[in-house]
Amino acid sequence: QLQLVESGGGLVQPGGSLRLSCAASGFILDNYAVGWFRQAPGKEREGVACISSSGNSARYAESVKGRSTILRDKVKNTVWLQMNSLKAEDTAVYYCAVGGAVCYDDPLGPVLARYDYWGQGTQVTVSS
Repeated sequence: QLQLVESGGGLVQPGGSLRLSCAASGFILDNYAVGWFRQAPGKEREGVACISSSGNSARYAESVKGRSTILRDKVKNTVWLQMNSLKAEDTAVYYCAVGGAVCYDDPLGPVLARYDYWGQGTQVTVSS
């Protein structure tokens, strides 16, 4: 069965950190560009970070640039999103998706060339 599973979300205080994981099963994640996206209630989905299939290129939304890092773990067939200095406005459901080989910039954050698979999402809540 081909699927993506996100984990690592939760409740964190402002200024805290989280590491989200996107684990693939049934296919090799390194064959695809992987993007992280988020959607808050009443808002459009936006791209947060994206890494190319080679791992040589990463793109970030301006809202998280400097606070986030996207990384591949080939052994675990997983892509991580490390988020630091979290703010209340980072509260959202975070999704990962795969498709194509590279990422592109968009006014709503980095995007993929196409979307082959999506995960079910993990909730991130930043609140004191």
